[in-house]
Amino acid sequence: MSQETTYLELSEVDGGAHKFYEVVVDGSELTVRYGRIGEQGQVKSSSFADQAKARAAAAKKIGEKVRKGYAPAVRGVRQRRPVSRRQIVSTRSTARTAPVLWRYDSGAPAFGIFVDGQHCMIGNERGVITTLGHDAQVLGQVRLPDGVKCIVADDAWIYAGCDDGNVYDLSGKVPRVAYAIAPDIDIYWLDIHDGVLGVSDAGGGISAVDHEDEFLWRRPGRGSSAWMVRCDDDGIYHGHSQGVTGYDWRTGQERWHSRTGAVLFGWQEGDHVFAGTATREVVRLSKRGRAEQSFRCDAPVFSCATAPDGRYVFAGDSHSSIYCFDRAGNRLWKLGTGCGSAYSMQYHDERLYVVTTGGYLACVDASEAAVRAAEAGSVPQVVDVKAPREAPAPVSSTVVEVVRHVDGGVVVQCVEERGRLRVQVVSDGYRPDWSVQFPKGIREPGARYLVTEVRESGRGGFYRAYGDIRRLL
Repeated sequence: MSQETTYLELSEVDGGAHKFYEVVVDGSELTVRYGRIGEQGQVKSSSFADQAKARAAAAKKIGEKVRKGYAPAVRGVRQRRPVSRRQIVSTRSTARTAPVLWRYDSGAPAFGIFVDGQHCMIGNERGVITTLGHDAQVLGQVRLPDGVKCIVADDAWIYAGCDDGNVYDLSGKVPRVAYAIAPDIDIYWLDIHDGVLGVSDAGGGISAVDHEDEFLWRRPGRGSSAWMVRCDDDGIYHGHSQGVTGYDWRTGQERWHSRTGAVLFGWQEGDHVFAGTATREVVRLSKRGRAEQSFRCDAPVFSCATAPDGRYVFAGDSHSSIYCFDRAGNRLWKLGTGCGSAYSMQYHDERLYVVTTGGYLACVDASEAAVRAAEAGSVPQVVDVKAPREAPAPVSSTVVEVVRHVDGGVVVQCVEERGRLRVQVVSDGYRPDWSVQFPKGIREPGARYLVTEVRESGRGGFYRAYGDIRRLL
């Protein structure tokens, strides 16, 4: 019997998808291979009673993909989506070791970090996101299809930027694709505020994407290697090889530009942005573009963060050291992580959390007493947290649980408007003319869904779906 192969691709600049789907029928065997273009992907095989049944199952799968926009293609014509990794030759710190309370080994270098009052999260280059309590207990794990670029918060929503070009909403039981970045953008960093996504890229470009996953604007920027983007109510702040530039979030109009050393990381707090630079300093700038203070380190700065109101400024360098400064720029201490250079960091309640080149999430006691003891050579016995034995399989963000009855929550409906699928609230008490920020990958014309909550955006004009999403029959 001859082997029958169907190869499809979905790769659209506007949508950002960059995936393939291959179906092979070999006698009564059906093999499906799928994933990002340019990679081997995942393989699933099934056996049927005869070739006719295998062909029927293949036709069904192919039809489903074609309806989602996949089209026949020639393997190897399109290239894989570009993915950039920050390359650090990590050197062990010569400073005394920091008072690390506990550390979790995620198994791969990690950029993504998020910390709040309830938990801590780390996302690594294998796409695994682990959630831990502040007591170092592993609370859960999820795996995205590709490496995690960053984890960012937007009010009650938590998002993970992924090397597959998608930004996943983590607020429900299943991660959902909230934004799909155009495949010609080599993402370096992401931030989000009130549904508006800022994207900085390898070429130094900057983009703003609205709640419907559509470009507000896109600009080439002033430099290259743009590792910093921060967003707020008023603007988008972009750090690159030539410094930091402020833009109007609505129009993309440049408001100001401040020259610093090449920016390798960015942070914001209140009325200020902080740029970690290759010239061994963190620079504090007002959000009007005026450089106000420099915080000097001993090596290029690859991460930075602040305590609330900027009363302390923290930095992590390429030599596995972390620093603390006061508001006036005085260095208070420098200590070694003991587990690699800090790719990202966040301060919370007298603790500094760092994710490192070694793949660790480390919790450092940043209280004055603990730091003074560490400088004298006395540190606590670090608790090494064990990872679950097996990482979870990559999630499918397009699978939706089906329910027959409304039991709490809010009902929304997908409608077609001028060739685009929009989602609007059906339940009473909401404006029917406002759209709902809702995952594109599960939208079907006419379908109704039950959402845990729908909340008005901070700026008004649209709603945002929060929590679990189920389809109503």
